Amino acid sequence: MSLTSAERRAAFRIHVEQRQGLLVPGAFNALSARVAADIGYRALYLTGAGITNMFLGLPDLGFIGLHEMAEHTARIRDAVDLPLIVDADTGYGNALNVRHAIRTLERAGADAIQLEDQVSPKKCGHFNGKAVISTSEMVGKIQAAVDAREDPNLLIVARTDACAVDGFDAAIERAHRYAQAGADVLFIEAVETTDEIQRLPSLFSKPQLMNVVIGGKTPILSQLRLAELGFGIVLYANAPLQSAVRGMQQALNLLLVDGKLDENPELVVPFAERQRLVNKPFYDRLDSQYAAGED
Repeated sequence: MSLTSAERRAAFRIHVEQRQGLLVPGAFNALSARVAADIGYRALYLTGAGITNMFLGLPDLGFIGLHEMAEHTARIRDAVDLPLIVDADTGYGNALNVRHAIRTLERAGADAIQLEDQVSPKKCGHFNGKAVISTSEMVGKIQAAVDAREDPNLLIVARTDACAVDGFDAAIERAHRYAQAGADVLFIEAVETTDEIQRLPSLFSKPQLMNVVIGGKTPILSQLRLAELGFGIVLYANAPLQSAVRGMQQALNLLLVDGKLDENPELVVPFAERQRLVNKPFYDRLDSQYAAGED
């Protein structure tokens, strides 16, 4: 039996607060969410960078807004029952905009919502040239988010990009302020040394999210090691996107060279597997169930 939204959020909060390094992949559409759920992941992250890259063909520079993220949230919620962390970037404006964003994304099916302290328009956390708003302004945004949620178990994830701007110690100071403002999960983005990663969990009573960016600025430690250190969430936001792009490149290169592409399991999923992932057998049963009979 599927959990209600309230039950799913309550269970997810407990899981994150256990600080056992829950491994969370990113999803950039409903099918990628289905693939991750089918493999056995226990939560998902709706990535703003992934939506921007895959649907607009643009870099992660603040081109996606609330409407697009709410629409994709609803699509993924309809496709899977897993807890869903939604990337809301800067909250799309000031504290009032944050309030509206939280209410909108919660209704769309989010179980956790991430907000960051960059100046708008934001940049990918692993790009150069970032800037951050004042600590007090971000504190107001977090307070607005906490007040706006209907379900107290909707997690507010507060991300700071201050490491790249003002250094590690400044990011830690900000994160403490964000925790005091009511953030449920802390996310210190783009730390650049293993020592910094290892120090983080002992500095806060709130669970933390470690963002693992393949090719990014942060050293990559295993999920097991990050769980031992006490991180609540280990995020691979764009691993599915990067692997999907590689798969497309390989298959399309072969098609261009050979002029044909067979059902090669190393390059493409079989036709039947594709239909299973999109739940076609279920719709076949519905089609038969509701088929018109003779009058």
